[in-house]
Amino acid sequence: MRVAMFSAQDYERGLLNELNASHGHDLVYLDALLESETAPLAAGFPAVSVFVNDTVDRDVLRHLARGETKIVATRCTGFNHIDLEAAEEFGIEVVRVSNYSPNSVAEFAVGLLLALNRKIHRAYHRTRESDFRLDGLMGFDLVGRTVAVIGTGKIGTIFGRIMAGFGCTVIGFDVHRSPEFERIGGRYVDAEGVETADVISMHCPLTPETYHIVGRRTLARVKNGALLINTSRGGLVDTEAAIDALKSGRLGGMALDVYEQEAGLFYRDFSSTVISDDVLQRLISFPNVIVTGHQAFFTREALSTILGTTLESISEFESGRALTNRISHTRSNG
Repeated sequence: MRVAMFSAQDYERGLLNELNASHGHDLVYLDALLESETAPLAAGFPAVSVFVNDTVDRDVLRHLARGETKIVATRCTGFNHIDLEAAEEFGIEVVRVSNYSPNSVAEFAVGLLLALNRKIHRAYHRTRESDFRLDGLMGFDLVGRTVAVIGTGKIGTIFGRIMAGFGCTVIGFDVHRSPEFERIGGRYVDAEGVETADVISMHCPLTPETYHIVGRRTLARVKNGALLINTSRGGLVDTEAAIDALKSGRLGGMALDVYEQEAGLFYRDFSSTVISDDVLQRLISFPNVIVTGHQAFFTREALSTILGTTLESISEFESGRALTNRISHTRSNG
């Protein structure tokens, strides 16, 4: 099947070519993000594959339907960037990667926490300048601290298990309770309980209900000096409110692998230009903020599963088999 691969990164192409040997699809790599202006590039492609920052709204889907696209395969687990109702209306199937290495994201979140707390990023830059002073690099022991996990699915539970191994008290906030999270020692609390934590880590999907779940009200009530980690979706955190909490000292630090306005920025090189996003520029100016470019998923094991699952889903569609990783509009509203 002929597939338009939007937002195709160099690191994906070689592995896709290797994995595609057993599928035989005609993969056409496009550097461009999928959006209204680039949607005509998909004309004549029965399959389109997208990534997390591509826009697959009603207007884009209308273009795709006119170009005879029948399936959209997103190379990620989250699907908040896809209008599922419009896809159903236009007769376009949507599939995702329902499961890949959850360890990759959980481990990266722990790495961000350790770097943020112990100022490893600052120490690295200092020693490169032959500055070996310890002033301003003091952190705190994690043992005995309370860590709140917002979203206790597979990734959140693995993160909680690792933090329990550090000797932390692990609490969780989720509308769906996970027996596995409770088995690793996690205890569920309400929103007010989250505000007692020393560390808050985000591991839930972005939905209308979770948009800005960490907003101005929550940040005004968090424990003074708390650390916030987000490796899930940028829209979970009200960035402007977080900046105010950092300035007041209410937040002791923040590490973000995702950013609310990351589309068009992340996965691209702007090192020789001036970034016009003032909010992002303010974030990276804080000494107690770490921003990485949506790389928590980025391990060899995870990427192989993501790309292999995407190709298999397209093969299922081509052969008329049931779509293992199909997303329905009904499911998104359930």
